[in-house]
Amino acid sequence: MKKVKNNVLFLLYTVILGAIVGAIVWAFIRIMNLGIEFIWDYIPSNLNFPFYTLCVCVIGGLLIGVWKKKFGDYPEELSTVMGKVKNTGRYQYNNVFSTVGSALFPLLIGASVGPEAGLTGIIAGLCTWVGDKLKLYFKEVEELTQIGLSATLGTIFHSPMFGFIEPIESDKEVVLPRTSKIVLYFAAILSSFGVFFLLGNLFGGRTGLENLETNKIECLQYLYAIPLAAVGIAAGYLYFIFKKLTFTLENKLKKYTVLRATAGGLLLGISGTFLPLTMFSGEHQISEVMNNTETIGAIMLIVIAVVKLLLTNICIDSGLKGGHFFPVIFCGICIGCAMSLILGIDTVFCASVVTTSLVGHTLKKPLATVLLLMIVFPVKLIPVMLFAAIAAKFIETPKALLTK
Repeated sequence: MKKVKNNVLFLLYTVILGAIVGAIVWAFIRIMNLGIEFIWDYIPSNLNFPFYTLCVCVIGGLLIGVWKKKFGDYPEELSTVMGKVKNTGRYQYNNVFSTVGSALFPLLIGASVGPEAGLTGIIAGLCTWVGDKLKLYFKEVEELTQIGLSATLGTIFHSPMFGFIEPIESDKEVVLPRTSKIVLYFAAILSSFGVFFLLGNLFGGRTGLENLETNKIECLQYLYAIPLAAVGIAAGYLYFIFKKLTFTLENKLKKYTVLRATAGGLLLGISGTFLPLTMFSGEHQISEVMNNTETIGAIMLIVIAVVKLLLTNICIDSGLKGGHFFPVIFCGICIGCAMSLILGIDTVFCASVVTTSLVGHTLKKPLATVLLLMIVFPVKLIPVMLFAAIAAKFIETPKALLTK
């Protein structure tokens, strides 16, 4: 009887934790959106200055460098956070408040990164702290931080199943926790998801990827899945080439924190001045690309995608840190739209295959990749997306291009 009572009580704590995670994600996104609107909409509308983008990015990079010099090089990348949690069951929480600033500032100045890396670090630290407190009353708190990460990912990407599968799918298999743990995972994820949407509906601040629809796909078009997947995998190779390049430069300039961040801001400002679509995470620009594919043109779409793949790695390794999921998805959609113009076939079909193979090649988790992109592309394209994700997984990335 006591064991049942403890299990119910622990489930209640997990639901509460999920609700707190959802509130934190909403608050972070809300503050981010308000800051972006002020810096990039309100001020420019009242100030006619041709070099505004460049100035904001350079000054922002300088300030971020000074902040990191004082508080440390945070946030850590998503893979690093999840690796620490998986190996140790915990994540440091002594620098949570400084990490909030480190995660938020690059997003405010338009860095080509997403919010997921910063948010997972913040919430992993919070969950570890809660777990340390609950150890006095419960024995089964080892996975509490992992559960918090799942709730965070599921909420950010509006995909509870992705939040559940991504942390437990390795490059070899999916290792499911036992049934009692699965209940806790979904209790936290759904609680977080529900609170996030409730606050978003009440006060605004919701975010997420665009949902794309397509007309009937002719059977003949499915034959194009093979070359389209090859294009996405090639883009994945390019991503790793750029990552290796920027990682090498980071190591050479590691002690020059302020200089690196300022240089990253300079390159961001130059890119944003000439190619505005290369700035920010990309989720809000997807509709712009889809609605103006023919106007932008195939060559320019490919240029935007290639520059953004490079810029994302420049931002991350220069100190303007964040996640790479949203930018990579945006790049895949840009290349897919370009391929649709070149091949003369359905735009959403092309975008789905190229994006899935690109994300799949960088993530190496086919199931998580498809679950993530299901929120963007129609359900009827799942079979061809699964093909692209599996193909991307089994095309190995040369070890010379891997940074860790």
